[in-house]
Order: sequence, then C-alpha cells, then structure tokens
Amino acid sequence: MKNSFGSHALAPESKMTNIYCSILQAKEQGKGLLAILLDPDKIAWESLDLLILKINESPATHLFIGGSQVKTNRIDELISRLKQDVILPMVLFPGNPSQISDEADAILFLSLISGRNSDYLIEHQVKAAPILRKTQLEVIPTGYMLIESGAETAVERVSKTTPLDRNNLDLALATAQAGEMLGNKLIYLEAGSGAKQAVPTEMIVLIAQNIKIPLIVGGGIVNLRDIQKAYEAGADLVVIGTAFENDLDFFVE
Repeated sequence: MKNSFGSHALAPESKMTNIYCSILQAKEQGKGLLAILLDPDKIAWESLDLLILKINESPATHLFIGGSQVKTNRIDELISRLKQDVILPMVLFPGNPSQISDEADAILFLSLISGRNSDYLIEHQVKAAPILRKTQLEVIPTGYMLIESGAETAVERVSKTTPLDRNNLDLALATAQAGEMLGNKLIYLEAGSGAKQAVPTEMIVLIAQNIKIPLIVGGGIVNLRDIQKAYEAGADLVVIGTAFENDLDFFVE
C-alpha cells in the first residue's frame, strides 16, 4: 500500500536529474507520487504568483504541463517563470509536437495505445523525434490509455479515438501489458479532463498487480479521498488537474 500523498516528497537532489529513476525508486519504496497538471491555455497570468504559492504549499512531487490541444505560444515563458520559484521537476504532457519545450526537465513520450489512430500511436512521435534530439529533455516512453468516463473528454475528441470500456478489465490489462512489452517505461490510465467518473478501482488493482513498470492514474479525481483510493489500488503516481484548476485550495483539508 502506498503512503499518504502528504508525505512522499522526493529529495531535492533527485528531482532535477533522472526523473524516471526517481519514479522507480519511489515505486520500490511504496511512496505514492502526485503530479499537478497545468494546461498552459488556462493559466491566469495575472494570478500566477498565487498559483505558484498554492503549488508550493501542496504535496505535489511533480508538475505536468500540457494538454490535448494547446493554442498558446507561451509554454517556454510559463515553464521559465515557474522554475524561478518552484523546485518540482517539470514534465511535458504534450498533445502534439508543438508543445515541446526545452525549458522543461522531461517529457512523457506518449503513445495512445488504447486507440487505433496512427497519428497518436506513431505519427506525432515521428515528427517529435528530430525536435527532441536537439533538446536536453529526458524522454520517458509512456503507454497512454484512455478509459471510458461517462462523458466525451478533450482527449477523445481531439484524438478521434474510442476509450476502452471501463467494464472490460481483460482488454485494459492486455493493452497495458502490450504497452509494457513494447518497451514503454510507464503506463498511464486516463479518464480524461472533466471526466464524470475516475478510472475504476478494480482496473487499477488488476493492472498494477500484473505489470512491473510504474502506473500513473489521472482524470475524474475530485477530492483527496479519490487520490488515496488510487494509491491504495496500486497507482504509483496520481495526476490532479481540473479539480486543482477550479479550486487552488483543493489540498487544504
């Protein structure tokens, strides 16, 4: 069982070096990690100082930055500003190659293995590879799985893929295991931004018990108890986005 998310911050010296190794180490130690996901399009620049304060007061261990369809051209500026006052590792969570920023520390090199749209399985990755070769970003191959959540999410709409049936646990497990066998270093179960339902607990349990690589879970998490339930089910890293975006005091009990 993972520790409470309030007590698992990484040592500062490990944050800015090999991020994947630090995730593996936390998994081995049973320490649940927590990422705050920031959508660059939704940043209120006039309130950025308050956002930074709330991030620093939170139990987050990572910042994820990106979205399904980001329109702003201020990603470099945002990350540079955040790094002035936030010591957490900053990991890109891109919807397409236009969201790559060398200001970040790492990138989740996502392949949407739950879908069959070749653009999100390999095409965007092919376009991104030459760009990434010119950066210092740590590239972390990640099998990305969209799970049915009761509403059409931005990921579903943009990627034009159908989420996996939340009740078909066998298919979800086989997909995660295929992603691991293909060489992904992380599996990411995603209910999607604005999801009505989080990833089913029984799906998290089944996959966590049957893969060896770290498991990320996000989407549809609306309170602190949801985070703890995901840890208890086997998630190694939980992502909170919309709930924190809507309430900067989300982590205040």
